[in-house]
Amino acid sequence: MTMRTLPVGEHGLLVELESGEAAEALHAELLRRAAARLLPAVREIVPAARTVFLDGLADPGRLAAELPGWRIPPLDRGDSEIVEVPVRYDGPDLAEVARRWGVPPEEAVRIHSGTEFRVAFCGFAPGFGYLTGLPEPFHLPRRATPRTRVPVGSVGLAGAYTGVYPRASPGGWQLIGTTDAVLWDSAREPAALFTPGTRVRFIPVWDTADTPPDSTTPEQAASEGAAP
Repeated sequence: MTMRTLPVGEHGLLVELESGEAAEALHAELLRRAAARLLPAVREIVPAARTVFLDGLADPGRLAAELPGWRIPPLDRGDSEIVEVPVRYDGPDLAEVARRWGVPPEEAVRIHSGTEFRVAFCGFAPGFGYLTGLPEPFHLPRRATPRTRVPVGSVGLAGAYTGVYPRASPGGWQLIGTTDAVLWDSAREPAALFTPGTRVRFIPVWDTADTPPDSTTPEQAASEGAAP
């Protein structure tokens, strides 16, 4: 695994990786070693798109020298509990997303809801998670013109990620649905519904007159030639 380490202040270390999946794998290994008390004392371990930041290290240089020699196992999706998020696929960009994918809107719903996502990292706002899982043919750019206000609970797509807006804010993601799930609750432990490594599935909420269509996996749809 290729990595670059950079000191941050006296007690911080930033590790740059070649990919998001590599960053997730390193983050998982750091947590495993910390739980097993095989890691020097550290105050925070914070993953991002292609980096992992460690803060509160007594000797960041020592860990930086050791990291290249670690054997870091491939990311284990594991069998942990899946967080299910009910979604009304009623977003204003759903038709455009379906068009870019080359499928009808109901098929776009099947593709998205048939994916098992994983929270790669968090940021932007308390409770906002960047979820990976959609195959590359379904990655989409942000909107050319961001909206000045995206409603709370909006489910959106941008690049390789799916996310849910925990509060109303400006945003440029492609909006495909809405959820009533509470992403951040300071009275809950943990306060965030999405934390790095959490497995997530989006469950379509249908009108009583509707019945869910047959399921199609994203891999099947991608193999049939759907592309953005």
